[in-house]
This record gives sequence, C-alpha cells and structure tokens, in this order.
Amino acid sequence: MGKITEKKRHSVLWVGFVVFLVTLGLVKASSATDGVKIGYVDLRVALNESESGKKAKTELETLIKTKQAAIEEKGKNVEKLKAELEKQGSVLSAEAKKAKEEEIERLLRDYQRMVQDAQAEIKKKEDQITGGIIKEIREVIDKIGQEDGYSLILENVEGIILYSRKDLDVTDKVIKRYNETRTKDKK
Repeated sequence: MGKITEKKRHSVLWVGFVVFLVTLGLVKASSATDGVKIGYVDLRVALNESESGKKAKTELETLIKTKQAAIEEKGKNVEKLKAELEKQGSVLSAEAKKAKEEEIERLLRDYQRMVQDAQAEIKKKEDQITGGIIKEIREVIDKIGQEDGYSLILENVEGIILYSRKDLDVTDKVIKRYNETRTKDKK
C-alpha cells in the first residue's frame, strides 16, 4: 500500500469534516422544521448556457482566432527563413550563415514569447469575463435559495453528485433568473 501524504490526509480529514457539518446541519434543520429542501446547480452549465456566458464565449473565440492568425503568420516567417537558410547554406559565407541563424533564433524566441503572451492574455480575459458572470450567478443562486426556502444548494462540480433526483437540479431556474436579471439591468 502507498504511503499517505500529509496533503492527502488533510484533504480526507477536511472532506470528512464538511460531510459531518452538513449532516449535523441537516439533522438540526430537520428537527426544527418538517422538511429540508435541497437543490444543486451545475455552474459550468449555467455559465455556458446563460446569455452572458454565450456572449463571453463568442468574445473569447474571436480573441483566440485573432491571436492564432498573428501567431501563424510569425510561425510562417520563421519557417520561411529556415527554408532559405537550408537552400542557401552551402553558398553563404560563414559570417552570413551565422547572421541568418541568429536572426532565425531571434524570430523563434519572438514567436515563443508571442505564443506565451497570447495564452496569458486569453487566460486573463477569460478569468475576468467568467469571474464576473460566476459572481452574478452565485448572487442569483443565493436569492433563489432564500426566496424558495432552500436549506442547502450544492454545486455539482465535475460530477461530484453521483445521483440525485432531477427535480433537485435548479440549474435551468438559475439560468432563466440570471438572464432575466441581466435583461432588466440593461433597461
């Protein structure tokens, strides 16, 4: 058997503690009231299916295409220079050949830097756009939870909820309310 790392042990203890607190809270809630109302939301679906999420996705795709076009152009220039060097390599003087190789290396570094910068910019833009939308969706979830008397609304992250009744899924309700809220805010 493998050795349990301190990090794994801490994670297991933390999950156990959270389950204990949720169970304790449900026991207290069920003794204080007749029923406990539980729901769950898939934030990924809510983000991707909301009007703002769809708009953000389109905006990001446009940015990605723009960056890809510039990167491909730079890559073609590097490949063109490499091909020229291969063709002319035997007829160039050592000094001219070295100058071409240095130019190719410089262009290659520029190309790599451009790729890294593009990835960083896209990630930053994605975080900026989706972070704001997720925050607003969480506010809608909070309102729905309060207004509809939920005891608990969970987030279904990458299939953590292995089984539940479909009527506990409030994702569509959250998307609808979020879209309505955004439409009212625009007016």
